[in-house]
Amino acid sequence: MYADRARKIERIAWVAVFGNLALALMKILGGLIGESLAVLGDGLDSTTDIAASAITIFAARVIAKPPDRIHPYGHFRAETIASKTLSFIIFFMGAQLALSTVRRLTGGLAEEVPQALALYAAAASIVGKLGLAILLSRVGRRLSSSMLIANGKNMKSDILVSAGVLAGVLFTRLLHLPILDPIVALAISAWIMRTAFVIFLESNEELMDGLDDPTIYPIVFEAVSEVSEAANPHRARVRRLANMYLIDLDIEVDGSLTVADAHDVAVRVEERIKQKLDNVYDIMVHVEPLGNVEREERFGITDDG
Repeated sequence: MYADRARKIERIAWVAVFGNLALALMKILGGLIGESLAVLGDGLDSTTDIAASAITIFAARVIAKPPDRIHPYGHFRAETIASKTLSFIIFFMGAQLALSTVRRLTGGLAEEVPQALALYAAAASIVGKLGLAILLSRVGRRLSSSMLIANGKNMKSDILVSAGVLAGVLFTRLLHLPILDPIVALAISAWIMRTAFVIFLESNEELMDGLDDPTIYPIVFEAVSEVSEAANPHRARVRRLANMYLIDLDIEVDGSLTVADAHDVAVRVEERIKQKLDNVYDIMVHVEPLGNVEREERFGITDDG
């Protein structure tokens, strides 16, 4: 199952590589020949998308590896690390574009009105990016892939970037104001860096064993309530591993039960949770006697919140 998911992620990543490569070449040539810094900057942004897709391919292959002695939980966190890496690459390209634009503005080089070719390149970019954004977002949601979702979000930002470039080049040509083109490029660089910062923050939750979905814990506690012999679910902790969940949970049972009977209750609790919650990688249920109190238990969530 995990290898099949990784193959699907890699397949879509290859589509993104070739799609962005074509768009990047078109916009870089359009920006150079058409004398538009904004279109050139948009093309450079597309090269970051190529790098992002390449990282996705590498991470997908790491994810597909089975658990081993060093990585007993598997290699799913490679996906989150890849998302974090993407944010740095995207931010770096945005900062580079900002620096080159500022140099052009302060150096008095913003004197050329972009040619029509730059306009056509920007328009074609919008169409191409829209197709890639839809593809990556849909597949990312279906596979619960943070990498593909982050990449799709970046593509959606690129649509706005290309639309801004198109508007900037158009108004620069209509109004004959060369200064508009680098100003648009500067705005694009700010947007690129903002996108990188958002992706960076979103990948923090999984790396810090956080959970940003508030519906998971009520589902877990409801599952426990459906096993009559299980009581007082507490010290529940849920972590994400890519699209999978790791669940730790304490329950209380009648202290007179045998070890075998108490184990059977724990197994039924696990089964109920898996019936109610998809993508469960592993569940650890710790059994305690009814009414047990341990003052040192400080971590996790109880049924009453």
